[in-house]
Amino acid sequence: MTEVVLHIYDVTNSGSDKTNSTIVQINKIFKDGIGLGGIFHSAVQVYGDEEWSFGFCEQGSGVFSCPSSKNPMYTYREFMVLGRTNFSIFKVNQILRELSREWPGSSYDLLSKNCNHFCDEFCKRLGVQKLPGWVNRFANAGDAAIEIAENTAVRLRQAKTEIVSASKVAYRFLVGVTSGSSGSSDSPGNSNRGTPRFQAAWFKNLITTGAKPSSSSEIETQDGNILQQHQQQNSARTVRQNSQDSERPLRQSFQDSERPLQQNSQDSEQPLQQNSRHEI
Repeated sequence: MTEVVLHIYDVTNSGSDKTNSTIVQINKIFKDGIGLGGIFHSAVQVYGDEEWSFGFCEQGSGVFSCPSSKNPMYTYREFMVLGRTNFSIFKVNQILRELSREWPGSSYDLLSKNCNHFCDEFCKRLGVQKLPGWVNRFANAGDAAIEIAENTAVRLRQAKTEIVSASKVAYRFLVGVTSGSSGSSDSPGNSNRGTPRFQAAWFKNLITTGAKPSSSSEIETQDGNILQQHQQQNSARTVRQNSQDSERPLRQSFQDSERPLQQNSQDSEQPLQQNSRHEI
């Protein structure tokens, strides 16, 4: 059993003294002043005087070691004991060999797979507590922001696809209503579920309530109402037609009966007119 020590550095390998000084000041303000975190490099020491960490390289493993607290690329800040591991030095070396294969240098990513992520995984396998949240908070926040942005972009693409699909459906629907209103039959015996009137009623319901009828009973109720309206309209047409048909013989017979009376009246008036002329 031995202690597991975490060594923490300020990241000052930018190549610019001004930039390095700015990073140190940021770390002092955000970590020491506020307690949020900063821009840090970390390494784990276990069994011996070496510390282990992870960095970028084009070929081979990104796992490397150096004398504890002596990494020349960064400015040493502090250390903390994370606990004690029960593993032997042989087991720890085995874990390090496994990590060396799993963490190639080319896979390094500043936000999602950096030295702090490696130390977290190393401590997890050693059976001790993970790194304090402030050590890698900036990287985690940046990674989360990128993930949110990517998810938002995916959702926007999905929404765009759905809008285009809905527009196509609406266009087909309107074309169907226009062509169906002139060519479809309103007979009560026909199915009304696909007729323009039912489609128009469903479309109105979709706009006002924001949802299609959710059950077959609701659809059947709407079908029944529309069918009843069709039957009432057809009944009214039949009554009007019958009334018009029954009125035609009456008007015809009345006109036929008027003609002899008019003719007789004209015939009776002619002798009277002739007699009147003779008398004069």
